[in-house]
Amino acid sequence: MKIIVPMAGRGSRLRPHTLTVPKPLIPIAGKPIVHRLVEDIAGVINQEIEEIAFIIHKDFGDKVAQELIVIAEKLGAKGSIYYQNEPLGTAHAILSAKESMEGPIVVAYADTLFRADFTLDTSADSVIWVKQVNDPSAFGVVQLNDKNEIVDFVEKPKEFVSDLAIIGIYYFKSGETLRSELEYLLDNNIQKGGEYQLTDGLENMKQKGMKFVPGKVEEWMDCGNKNVTVETNSRMLQFLYEEGANLVSDTVRIENSTIIPPCYIGDDVVLINSIVGPNVSLGKATHLTNVKIQNSLVQTHAHLKNAKLDNSMIGNHASFDGDFKSISIGDYSVLE
Repeated sequence: MKIIVPMAGRGSRLRPHTLTVPKPLIPIAGKPIVHRLVEDIAGVINQEIEEIAFIIHKDFGDKVAQELIVIAEKLGAKGSIYYQNEPLGTAHAILSAKESMEGPIVVAYADTLFRADFTLDTSADSVIWVKQVNDPSAFGVVQLNDKNEIVDFVEKPKEFVSDLAIIGIYYFKSGETLRSELEYLLDNNIQKGGEYQLTDGLENMKQKGMKFVPGKVEEWMDCGNKNVTVETNSRMLQFLYEEGANLVSDTVRIENSTIIPPCYIGDDVVLINSIVGPNVSLGKATHLTNVKIQNSLVQTHAHLKNAKLDNSMIGNHASFDGDFKSISIGDYSVLE
């Protein structure tokens, strides 16, 4: 099994945090989004992962490429790097990794996390991960027949046709078949809105009689902007805490401070006269002095003083000393 991860987008809605770090490498509960994503996929498919192919923009740089290869290797897989330097749509992005599209593959967009408990139906030509939502008009949805097979894909329906939203994770029995369908779109310049769309390829495959079935997830967590990323961090902490994960490093230095779980506290964090939690992630070597913080995400080497924070997101090496309550500051920012 191979996993293909398109992640070349700029992450504009999560700025300033994505000005220096690609969105999929933003940590959630102490681990990059894309790392958690491929781990969760590996757990669902319950098969050996041969290769993880990451599709990035050239501006991400060599350091990011190397970090992604390490993520793949931690799962016992080969890491491959491909580039999509123009935003020409989902089909174009996936096809950037065409050399890796062989045998069974999973395609997963790296801006979402999920929790699921289902067995992958490898007899189907394709499995599309979906989540039941309250407002399907904001999503692409699938329509099912009485055999639990997908018979239609509808983008942002104005009238109700289904409440099963496509979350952006797909299984294909044959990577070669998908590659051929996407190449057909590009070769024949079949676009919508100036972009080549994966859903057009899926529709062609369905018209040829291929079997599509849903894989229903229990939780779908977005990382699109600051507020939902902080919320996703909180929910992931709660899941991990309930599963008994050890989230607090043994190297944390605590002086007259309290940790209210669930919290992730990284290596060499220093807490002085502070109350941390619930639902807080603190990256390694972060220092807090006279701080009360909850429902927040702080990356590495940050220094916070004299603050009462809620629903906040703070970048690497940031420095903050003040009485704002809800903040979003990027790497190396200083507010004192």
